[in-house]
Amino acid sequence: MFVTVEGIEGCGKSTLLAGLSERLRERGAEIIVTREPGGTAVGDAVRDVFLKLSLKPAALTEAYLINAARAQHVVELIAPGLARGATVLCDRFVDSTLAYQGYGRGVDLDLLRDLSMVATGGLTPDLTLVLDIPVAISRERIATRPGHIDRMETEDDAFYVCVRHGFLELASAGGRYRVLDGTRSPEDLVAAALHEILNFTS
Repeated sequence: MFVTVEGIEGCGKSTLLAGLSERLRERGAEIIVTREPGGTAVGDAVRDVFLKLSLKPAALTEAYLINAARAQHVVELIAPGLARGATVLCDRFVDSTLAYQGYGRGVDLDLLRDLSMVATGGLTPDLTLVLDIPVAISRERIATRPGHIDRMETEDDAFYVCVRHGFLELASAGGRYRVLDGTRSPEDLVAAALHEILNFTS
């Protein structure tokens, strides 16, 4: 099973994935937890470039960078894991490209879908959990994070209003999407996500 977790900065993806992977491993499943951009040596190198504060890539450049890392991610980690029966939990995937570079930056959504289709070989998540939080709460959470701020975290509120709208617009299609309230406690959020996964597989 391929599960992706999406949402704006500070929505709780990392915390959810840590708790969710622990609960699923307790059930005896092989779990692969990964992220985009990243997941491979190539992906991590692209991540460093993508998030570097001193660089200002154009919107389309961002899309190409992400999809280059994604192609490696699918070939090297995601597809082999799924082929041997593992459950793959991924922090961001194609929907983040649509929300950030599409709704946020204004790149044509069909172009982004085409780029992502090439990069993924047509691989689509079985289930996508969208963690929704207001932009104001995102800002509060980012401000309390230890360490440095990356390039994406410096974007203004108007950008993140567009990105949040993008995620909700994508999720309104139903199907594989489930929207979860990212303001809930970590324990409640893990329970809700686990419920969605178990319902999907039952």
